[in-house]
Amino acid sequence: MEAVLVFDSVDPRAASDRALVLHSLDIPCEVVRVEGRTALAVPAEFAERARFEIWQYDQENRQPRPRPRVTVHEYHNGLPGVFVYVLILCVAGWLAGRSAFGLDWLGRGRVDGELIRAGEWWRTLTAMTLHGGVGHLLGNIGFGALFGGLAGRLVGSGIAWLGIVLAGAAGNALNTLLLESAHRSLGASTAVFAALGLLAGFVWRARLMAQDRWPYRLGPIVGGIALLAYTGTGDAETDIGAHLSGFACGFVAGGVLTFLAEHLGGARLQAICGALAVAIVVVAWTAAFAGA
Repeated sequence: MEAVLVFDSVDPRAASDRALVLHSLDIPCEVVRVEGRTALAVPAEFAERARFEIWQYDQENRQPRPRPRVTVHEYHNGLPGVFVYVLILCVAGWLAGRSAFGLDWLGRGRVDGELIRAGEWWRTLTAMTLHGGVGHLLGNIGFGALFGGLAGRLVGSGIAWLGIVLAGAAGNALNTLLLESAHRSLGASTAVFAALGLLAGFVWRARLMAQDRWPYRLGPIVGGIALLAYTGTGDAETDIGAHLSGFACGFVAGGVLTFLAEHLGGARLQAICGALAVAIVVVAWTAAFAGA
């Protein structure tokens, strides 16, 4: 009876495992040695079926090739960025509450869909420093300090807050484009959820959690969305659109930062990015009052 080789390997155990599979399916086979390798031989009429069963066994037992994780060389100090964030919100709140310099801070700085579409781009930034009351301010300080501080721990305070400012502004712009032209809002919540999105995007894309199986791969995304749902969908006054768009833009920013992870450790770069984040806010307020 003609015999056909259907499998060979340098590992005798691999051949033995597949021989057990064939025997369990009533396919006669024999383990043979061929030029230093271990092979499986079966009668010719069983060859096609044997090859299929071995292929199916290999597919079921194939180990997924893990995607390499992004190396985070060290955790940074997230407190400097949090301190500047709290300081800016408090100073802006104090100036707006007193109508400092005789200026209408709320009128010139809040999100206004019609005016943003007309070219008043600064409102996407200035609105994030304004609040409707002490409770509103304290809530955004608390959550912003938490999410922003964690983001600063991962990528550094300067880079984190530059990403948060830009993602928050992008979120406000996106929300304005999606809503009716008369839409008005204010508050740092868009930046807060941009920080949460940045965290989720960076952790997911950098594979900082065990993610060899798909439920774990989605863990950071699901966790971020759960926090978004828990903290960002409050009463009827909550601007859910701004929260969602801020989270989405922050998630994209976090993913982008993973490509630069190996270059985020320099203190000078962190300082430059932090100064740039503050400068962007100052320039936006300067533009807001330029024609006042």
